[in-house]
Amino acid sequence: MRNRRGLSVLSALGLLAAAATAQAAGPWFYRLGITHIAPNDDSGQPPKLAAGSKVAVEGDTGLSIAVGRFLTDKVAVEVLGALPFEHDIKGAGSIASLGTVATVKQLPPTVTLQYHFAPGAAFSPYAGIGLNYTFFFDIEEKGALAGNSLDLDSSWGVALQLGADLRLGGGWLANVDLRWIDIDTTASHPVTGTFDVQIDPWVVTVGGEAALLSRPAPNPAAQEGRA
Repeated sequence: MRNRRGLSVLSALGLLAAAATAQAAGPWFYRLGITHIAPNDDSGQPPKLAAGSKVAVEGDTGLSIAVGRFLTDKVAVEVLGALPFEHDIKGAGSIASLGTVATVKQLPPTVTLQYHFAPGAAFSPYAGIGLNYTFFFDIEEKGALAGNSLDLDSSWGVALQLGADLRLGGGWLANVDLRWIDIDTTASHPVTGTFDVQIDPWVVTVGGEAALLSRPAPNPAAQEGRA
């Protein structure tokens, strides 16, 4: 079900991007940033544990990079990448006293189709919708789960985005970006059984971009001509 939904979103984005690229493509852009992942998490009841048992996923902060290209004056496509994020998984609810039961690393590559409301302006907000794929690796079981393998399924989900670029002068841009990403996984372990975990994080990025290396500065004469 989730894979079909992800493929549907990807197909829709592909059709929109194809329509946009029928026009002349614009400049590339490259952003570096510090990204914080704040899970808005919940989990199902692990079937082999006591009633009220849950798990919680802790956040993490790391380096990210975004590469994109304007397909038209206002429409762009962007790919978000990052160094691996590492999260603690802790007991919650009636098993909160267990503390950390595992650590896991994940990568969340995300493709987003964006609409820029005022490209080239000193303050340029944008909104986007896209598709996220998250995969989990380097899982280390601890405490009550030590000695057996914890499996976490990969996730496909929708990503929503709001952000803004601010021209600082000297060929530099500052960027603030907020995303909500639909990340769900199925966890399986001999001690807990199989159960669902909703991570659904808010993803906040603060970064910068060297406009001289990507997007050109606005052309006042051209802007007056369009006016």
